[in-house]
Amino acid sequence: MISDMKMKYYMAPMEGLTGYIYRNAYHACYHPMDKYFTPFLSPKANSSLSFRELNDILPEHNQGMYVVPQILTNQAEDFIRTAKELQEYGYSEINLNLGCPSGTVVSKYKGAGFLGLPDSLDRFLDEVCGKMEGMGMELSVKTRLGLVSPDEFTGLLEIYNRYPLKELILHPRVRTDYYKNTPNMPAFGSGFDGSRAPVCYNGDIFTVSGYETLCGDYPELDRVMLGRGIISNPGLLDRIAAGADSGGAGTGKETLRQFHQMIYEGYRTIMSGTEMSCLR
Repeated sequence: MISDMKMKYYMAPMEGLTGYIYRNAYHACYHPMDKYFTPFLSPKANSSLSFRELNDILPEHNQGMYVVPQILTNQAEDFIRTAKELQEYGYSEINLNLGCPSGTVVSKYKGAGFLGLPDSLDRFLDEVCGKMEGMGMELSVKTRLGLVSPDEFTGLLEIYNRYPLKELILHPRVRTDYYKNTPNMPAFGSGFDGSRAPVCYNGDIFTVSGYETLCGDYPELDRVMLGRGIISNPGLLDRIAAGADSGGAGTGKETLRQFHQMIYEGYRTIMSGTEMSCLR
């Protein structure tokens, strides 16, 4: 078993899946995460957070968890305005989405699409980091290796290294991979060694053995982000803690039943209109 005494675990932001109802149910039933990243907030020009977005980041919906809001935009002024709004709710760390591979997102040069405009990305980070530093806030970035080629990451890393990022969450695929093929581990290794900011690994952690292989290959790695692996197996982190692909606290049927019930009740409350009425 690989020692993970210093390892930090993050829940990936997954649109339509890891909203506050899911996060609360997971946090109550399974091995807690060190950070929970929200599904992306997509700011509109001269507009505040939508009802759905506000609902997801309200402090009363995220008690007892360290939550990091994620923003999807390529406009610095929209990012900064949203960051100020989030700061009013007590948030001090914001994540920038540079990884979403969706065609509708990429066609607008957002998410992974922004990686294809390195000069614009550089100017964006220069403005955003300057403003956030003055606000006493921190910025992290979740990125892919590039649009079509991992060779793009050399130039992207040079850009990231110019700025005081809290951390760099690296999914070692390019946009055109979507979630196919296998993570490019040599490219991850180059990023891990070359980044000025601490690097978090994200991608294809589905089993304890896969996690332990990752830790063995990168013994200095101290943070990982779990996404599809946790969705398909909510008890994965409990099994990682136990060091076995089966067994471990929180992996039984009763825990799963409780988890399911909490999610069901959470969505039932929303659909009944009770919560919406309270927030009007």
